[in-house]
Amino acid sequence: MASAADHASFLPPVLTFLSAAVIGVPIFRLLGQSAVLGYLVAGVVIGPSGLSLITEAETARSVSELGVVLLLFIVGLELELSRLISMRRDILGLGTLQLALCAVALGGLAMLGGLSMAAATVVGIALALSATAVALQLLEERRDLGAPYGQRAFAILLFQDLSVVAILALLPLLASTGTTSGGNWLGEALQATGSAVAAVVAAVLVGRYGLNPFFRMLAASGAREVMTAAALLVVLGTALIMEHVGLSMAMGAFLAGLLLAESNFRHQLEADIEPFRGMLLGLFFMSVGMSIDLALVREHWLALSAATVSAILLKTAIVVGLFRLFGSPWIDALRGAAVLAPAGEFAFVLLPVGGELGIVDGNAGRLAIALAALTMLIGPLAAKGLDALLATRRTSALEPAYDVIESAEARVLVIGFGRFGQILNQVLLAQGVSVTVIDKDVEQIRSAARFGFRVYYGDGTRLDVLRAAGGARAELVCICIDDPEETLKIIDLVHAEFPSARTYVRVYDRVQAIEAMNRDVDYLMRETVESALAFGRATLEALGVPAAEAAGVADDVRKRDVARLVLQQAGDPLDRADPVRSLVRIKPEPLITPVRSSRALTAETQDIIAKERPAPPEPARTDGAAADKARAEAVRADEIRPEPVADDA
Repeated sequence: MASAADHASFLPPVLTFLSAAVIGVPIFRLLGQSAVLGYLVAGVVIGPSGLSLITEAETARSVSELGVVLLLFIVGLELELSRLISMRRDILGLGTLQLALCAVALGGLAMLGGLSMAAATVVGIALALSATAVALQLLEERRDLGAPYGQRAFAILLFQDLSVVAILALLPLLASTGTTSGGNWLGEALQATGSAVAAVVAAVLVGRYGLNPFFRMLAASGAREVMTAAALLVVLGTALIMEHVGLSMAMGAFLAGLLLAESNFRHQLEADIEPFRGMLLGLFFMSVGMSIDLALVREHWLALSAATVSAILLKTAIVVGLFRLFGSPWIDALRGAAVLAPAGEFAFVLLPVGGELGIVDGNAGRLAIALAALTMLIGPLAAKGLDALLATRRTSALEPAYDVIESAEARVLVIGFGRFGQILNQVLLAQGVSVTVIDKDVEQIRSAARFGFRVYYGDGTRLDVLRAAGGARAELVCICIDDPEETLKIIDLVHAEFPSARTYVRVYDRVQAIEAMNRDVDYLMRETVESALAFGRATLEALGVPAAEAAGVADDVRKRDVARLVLQQAGDPLDRADPVRSLVRIKPEPLITPVRSSRALTAETQDIIAKERPAPPEPARTDGAAADKARAEAVRADEIRPEPVADDA
C-alpha cells in the first residue's frame, strides 16, 4: 500500500504548474498579450533551463498532449459534417500546397545551413507543420474560428494532422539506401494505410449508430458524473485507437467530436469537457516552454535568432500568397498566416524519430527542436502585433472595431443589415425613428454608406457588443440575420439581459419559427410568407378574381397557416438537436382539403406518388394552456385540422 509520502510526492509538481499558470497568464493578459505566451514563458521559468522546479519536461508533455486532444474534440463538436465537406477544396488543395511549399522552402534553408538532403527534408517538414494548439487558441481568443480565414487556417491544420501517417511512413524510406528495403517499406506503408482507413470506418460506424443510444442510456440513470466519465471515455478511447493505427490522437479526438456534432448531447458534452481542455492545454504550452534549452540558445543565439525570424517570415509569405490565390483578401491572408507561422507539436515527434533513424544527427536535432520551440514562443507575439496594426488601420479606414459605438440612445436596435434589414431601416428612418444598426459583415457596412445609414461593426451574439449598442435602453431589438443558431442565441441573450426590450425576429422557416415561439418572442415573421401571399393575391387578380375577393382568400390562407403553426408548437416538440429529423417530421400538407386526388401521367410518377402518400395523420396531442391557445387559433381560422406542414415560408 502506498504511503502518505508517496501520495504527497505528486503534489509539488501539480502545485508548481498551477502556480505558474495563475501567476504567469494574468500578467501577460494585463500586458495585452496572448494567454499562450504566458503559458510558454511560465514553462521556461519553471523548467530545467529556468528555476528547475520541474525537471522532466517529456513526462509533462506526454500528459499535456491530452489538452490538444480535448481541444480538437470540442472543435469537432462545433463543426458540422456538411461544412467539413464544403471545405474539401481548402483541405486538399490549400493544405497540400502549404505543406509542400513550406517544406521545400524550409528544407532548402536547412541545406544551405549544411544539412544533408535527407536531414533537411525531415527538418523542413517538421517546421512546415503548424502548431494546432497555438493556432486554435489564437483563433478562439480572436473569436475568429468561424471566420472565412479561420476556416481556411483550420483546413490546413486538419490536412496536416491527416498527413502525419504518410510523413511517418516516409521517414524509414529516407533512412534507407533506397534499394534494399524499398519493397518492404511500400508493404508496410500500405498496411499502415489500410489499418488507418479501417479504424476510421469503424469509428464512423460506431459513432453513427452507437453513441446516441449509449448516451441516452447513461442519461436515464440520472448520474451526472457518469456522463462526464463517458465523454472522456469516448474522446480518449477514440484518440488512443487512432494513435495505435498511426494517426494522431488529435485527429481521433476531432473525428469523435465530428461524429457527435449532431447528437442530442452535444452541448452537455462540451460543458463536461471544457474544464479539462483548458487546464491540460495550458499544461501543454508550459511543457513546450520547458523544452527550450536556454544553454543551447545562449550558445547559438545569433544563428537561432536568424533562423527563427527567417522561418516565421518564410512561412508567413508562402501562406499569404496561397490564401490570396484561394480568394482571401489581404487582411484575412495576413491574419491566417500569422496563426500558422509557428512550428507544430509534431516537430517534437518527427525530429526525435529522425534522430533515432540516423537521418538527423544529435546536434542538428537539438537545434531544430529549439528552433521549433522558439517559433511557438515568438509566433503569438507576432500575431498580437499584427492584430494591433490591423486594428489601427481598420479604425483609421472607417472600419471600426467591435464595441466602438458612438451613440447608444436609439429606440430601435437592428441586428443585421442584409436585404431584409436594409428595407426595415428604410421604413424606420422614413418615419424619423432613431436606429442603431450593427453587422459583422464588412461588405454590408461599406454598402450602407450608399444608403446614408450608419452601421456599426459588431457581432450581435456577443453580450458586450449588445450592451455597447444600447440594448439595455432600446425599446425594440430587431433581429434580421440569416444564421438560425445565431438568431436563437441573440434572442436568449436579449431576454436574459434586457427583459424590458421587445424582440422582433425575422426567421427562415417553420422549424425556426417554432423555436422562436418557444422563446416567447414578441413578433416574428417568416422570411417569404408575406411576399408569397402578396404574390398569390396578385396572381388571382391577374386571373380575373376581384381585388377584394383575392385579398380575402390570401387573408384566409394566412389565418389557417398561423393556426397550424400554433398547433405544431403545442403538439409534438421539435428535436432541437437534430433539425433534419424535425424537417422530415414536418412535411408539406395542404391547408385546404383538395377537391380531387392527385393523378399520375406516367407509371414512374405513379410509383413516386404511392411511396410518398402518407397514412392519415393522427390528431396532435395538446394539453393545458398550449391546447387552449391552439384551439382558440383554430376556431379563428375555421376548422383547421392539426396536420404537419413545412415550407420555405
